Amino acid sequence: MSGDQGLEAARALDDADPMSGWRREFHFPDGPGDRAVAYLCGNSLGLQPRGVVAEVSRVLADWQRLAVLGHHGGSAHWLTYQDSLAPPLGRLVGAAPAEVTAMASLTINLHLLMASFYRPARKRCAILIEAGAFPSDRYAMSAQLRHHGRDAAEALVQIAPRAGESILREEDIEAAIRREGDRLSLVLLPGVQYLTGQCLDVARLARVTHEAGAMFGLDLAHAVGNVPLALHDWNVDFAVWCSYKYLNGGPGATAGLFVHARHHDTDLPRLAGWYGNELKTRFNFDERFVPERGAAGWQVSNGPILGMAPLRASLDQFDAAGLDALVARSRRLTAYLESLLDAHLGKELEIITPRAAGARGAQLSLRARRGRDAGRALFARLMAAGVICDWREPDIIRLAPAPLYNSFEDCWRCSEALRQP
Repeated sequence: MSGDQGLEAARALDDADPMSGWRREFHFPDGPGDRAVAYLCGNSLGLQPRGVVAEVSRVLADWQRLAVLGHHGGSAHWLTYQDSLAPPLGRLVGAAPAEVTAMASLTINLHLLMASFYRPARKRCAILIEAGAFPSDRYAMSAQLRHHGRDAAEALVQIAPRAGESILREEDIEAAIRREGDRLSLVLLPGVQYLTGQCLDVARLARVTHEAGAMFGLDLAHAVGNVPLALHDWNVDFAVWCSYKYLNGGPGATAGLFVHARHHDTDLPRLAGWYGNELKTRFNFDERFVPERGAAGWQVSNGPILGMAPLRASLDQFDAAGLDALVARSRRLTAYLESLLDAHLGKELEIITPRAAGARGAQLSLRARRGRDAGRALFARLMAAGVICDWREPDIIRLAPAPLYNSFEDCWRCSEALRQP
């Protein structure tokens, strides 16, 4: 983006943007003094939609009025509450409603699905992840390897950026998958890499993984509600995500998972629970487990209704706004912030996030050229100016202009705060 980069120009961009009205549908935290906050931390915790209070209040009212009868009556029907979340979740991840469900938390779901999709054989036992994976994924993979009697030092294959680079090269990932060949059991990669904001070519990597005879899974924590996804068409075997980042479901919000339809009628083992049993026979309390068809058959326990209520309010917003329109706005906001940083701070800051719009989501990750201490000072300057973002070790500032509630003025304020001595 080019042209006038002053405050009035930023406000003019907001005034001309038909999507800017969504900002009014969110609660913003207090800023320093009387200043409004510029919240660029939706990749860590999304803001609260204004509809959340009404949805949670509705559940509380049903609990108060109906008690146990709320499972079958009232405004929500708690017994099948999670089923109402499947269609909008499916639209966000590119899947049929039967391929997704809302349940538990990301890492719990990852372990549950690993019971089905990580089945190491004598030789085919290795798991491939990126070297900079979020720690929870690394812990889960290492724990699964130990659980199966494998040594993580040998069976955990890690792919890193090349020396002097920050971004993974997909040709390197592909080469590693082919190199591991019949030793490889599972590939687990991020839809969007949390530290750098890099968006991977999932379809390509899933295809190569399957050619090698392995399963392909995704951690979508930073991708769901952020970038276009087509899990079914990309032939992903399984995926997990949390709902408190771009999905704005609230702290510790109920997470979700995807299981491709081709696995629904198989005899894959699973860690079963009562809520995964088919609904029509669930209350017969039979000894034999008969899984509900689809991803719902991987459920273990009844869902936390109060924890899902904010997510329901948020998903209504995504449906109303439309993911395509949000992605287009996200790309405009991120490109605008990028242009400000390049124009005014190119000598001080390196943007390590890919430059191509299709290779990133609503995130720019910055590294101070003068080192970590300079980066920490810049981060402190942002926070003092009411620009809420986050710091990730060892030396990264992450900025996330979320399209539902951020503005061009937010991006301008961020750039201005970084420029001030």
